[in-house]
Amino acid sequence: MIAITKQDSTPHHLLLATDLSARCDRALDRAAQLTHEWQAELVALHVLDPAASPDQVLAWAGGASNEQLLHVARQQLAHDLAAANVPATLHLVRSMDATTAIQEAAARTQSDLVVSGVSRNETLGRFVLGSTVKNLARRLSQPLLVVRQRARGPYRRIVVATDFSEPSCHALLAAARFFPGQELILYHAHALAMSGLANASPHPGLCASIEQTECAAFLASTTLPKGTTVRAVIEYGAIESTLTRYVRGHNIDLVVIGSQGCSGLRKLLLGSTAAKLLDWLPCDSLLVRKPTATA
Repeated sequence: MIAITKQDSTPHHLLLATDLSARCDRALDRAAQLTHEWQAELVALHVLDPAASPDQVLAWAGGASNEQLLHVARQQLAHDLAAANVPATLHLVRSMDATTAIQEAAARTQSDLVVSGVSRNETLGRFVLGSTVKNLARRLSQPLLVVRQRARGPYRRIVVATDFSEPSCHALLAAARFFPGQELILYHAHALAMSGLANASPHPGLCASIEQTECAAFLASTTLPKGTTVRAVIEYGAIESTLTRYVRGHNIDLVVIGSQGCSGLRKLLLGSTAAKLLDWLPCDSLLVRKPTATA
């Protein structure tokens, strides 16, 4: 049985990774909303990236000090946060490796959650994962919230993707802890066993019954906080297509996905399809890493 053994409350410290550009506005708004909801502390981290900010290139080349660059960044962040009325501490880091800088800042500030935005692919006309977000998904020990949607209010419709494994159990526990009082939708997609063979079972209902039994056993073995409401949804098909369709059809706000940890995107609970989910889900995604040790 897996249960919450520590960190049994909502997050206290949030780290927003921002380049202070328009593409991070949605992540900033969501971080501000969660800071209000959880009564948490917010740290906004800006990693100076000369390749992405021509004005910073010129300032850096001209000998501008960290304090001078910090002053400009602080002014912009204060302006961005003014409407949200959320106090935030700004950390400025000069680094050519944004992923490492964010990792180190998350550890240094004892952050419980890292919030990041996505980039817009002008050719495809949609939001996509940048290289820094992909690297964070592989290397970050803290939960990572990837924001795509505008923050129109608290997360209400929350899905936890599951394959009934231990990593997906930790994802469910994190969702219950982060969003107490919210109904959680435990989502599982399955394909018929040996469906490509001529002698495969012609009774998909039997397979669905087996999956429902496994789902019930999974929930029974997971000790959730009191008052947590979980509704199971089991569908037939490949999860990258069925879950995306479910998200769009039910106006889902957030999908929570479990991770094996240091093995990278290839070892997420949903296997090779996890990278597709993170890249293509139209809603926000919360990636929860499996702890290195379970008490």
